[in-house]
Amino acid sequence: FNLCSFLYVQALARAGRLDQARYAFDKMLTYANHVGLFAEEIGPSGEQLGNFPQAFTHLALIDAAIALDEELDRAEYLAR
Repeated sequence: FNLCSFLYVQALARAGRLDQARYAFDKMLTYANHVGLFAEEIGPSGEQLGNFPQAFTHLALIDAAIALDEELDRAEYLAR
């Protein structure tokens, strides 16, 4: 499920595993359709399956983006 993938990104970011979080986030973005929408699931060959568009997936994407942004900012601040 796409929602779970974005929750995974959020968990990685909050755990400080920023490289992995960013990679997973960027990879998930490649599965959006031509206008940036996601279905409920991604099939084995990358096709969108299930409910479309899936609101919960988009909310999880926003939460993951916020978490990743906050943790990247925090890491940059601590590196100073």
